[in-house]
Amino acid sequence: MELAHYSDFAVRLVNTEEPVRGKDSLTSVEVVRDLFGEASQMARRVTEADVPRFRAIRTRLRAVFTAADEGDQTGAVDLLNSLLLEFPVSPQISGHDFLDEEGRPRWHMHLADHSSNATTGYAAICAMGLAFHLTEFGADRLGLCQAPPCRNAYLDTSTNRSRRYCSDRCATRANVAAYRARKRLEAERTGLTHETSQESTTPAER
Repeated sequence: MELAHYSDFAVRLVNTEEPVRGKDSLTSVEVVRDLFGEASQMARRVTEADVPRFRAIRTRLRAVFTAADEGDQTGAVDLLNSLLLEFPVSPQISGHDFLDEEGRPRWHMHLADHSSNATTGYAAICAMGLAFHLTEFGADRLGLCQAPPCRNAYLDTSTNRSRRYCSDRCATRANVAAYRARKRLEAERTGLTHETSQESTTPAER
């Protein structure tokens, strides 16, 4: 796994909660294990004690996205540095699962798992992934969905830094809402214009 992919773990964890709707899907060991995806070895170490720990890490990761989304780049960096300090990583050069056409390994950076528990390991890869993404692409590439009430986190990988929504579904919903709002405004303006026209008409003209 390459470093850029680790940031997806952070997004995955943050989006287990919908603060505005008051929903939280991070309620069991099974849900926590699912966050690891293909990292089954790490997932097997999850216990009941990790569930509240993951929620605590989630709160801190969301704070990073919130700071970045609000334009507070220094704040986002400070929060990330705090996580990196508390959950250090063990980088290694790896070539597993990445072979070229001649069967030779394609060397890349990999984060070895020497953590004492599942939460520590997951927090470390999230922090490192976001740190890599922020320094490589910019803090403004970390965002929160702009389609209320959704506030899911996302990583902007667009060429022109234009992403505003966490998914196509939210983008469509926001566009439909904006279209309907414009239509209502146009109808209100048309109604006001019609009323003004009638009021300005003289009795003789009527």
